[in-house]
Amino acid sequence: MNFKNLNKGQFDLICGQLVKSRCGRDKDRIFIIKEILDDNYVLLIDGDLRKLEKPKLKKIKHINKINMALIDYKNLNDSQIRKAIKKYKEDSVNV
Repeated sequence: MNFKNLNKGQFDLICGQLVKSRCGRDKDRIFIIKEILDDNYVLLIDGDLRKLEKPKLKKIKHINKINMALIDYKNLNDSQIRKAIKKYKEDSVNV
């Protein structure tokens, strides 16, 4: 469950990247990009409300990028994803 920093100038989204929801019921919630569908939509997971089996379809314009990504996120289960997001939140508060 390791993170890697992304270049701040990098504009493209990647699978495994952390994002924050800007709109909707899930506003200000942290997610991980499971899959990029096209130029407008992504599938998001958080291991809690949005599990691996039922990711959230979200428009790219409704999310904010976080310059962190999970390494090898595909081999994680819902519990490990929740722990990774929790670890990111704790680390960002302590900075």
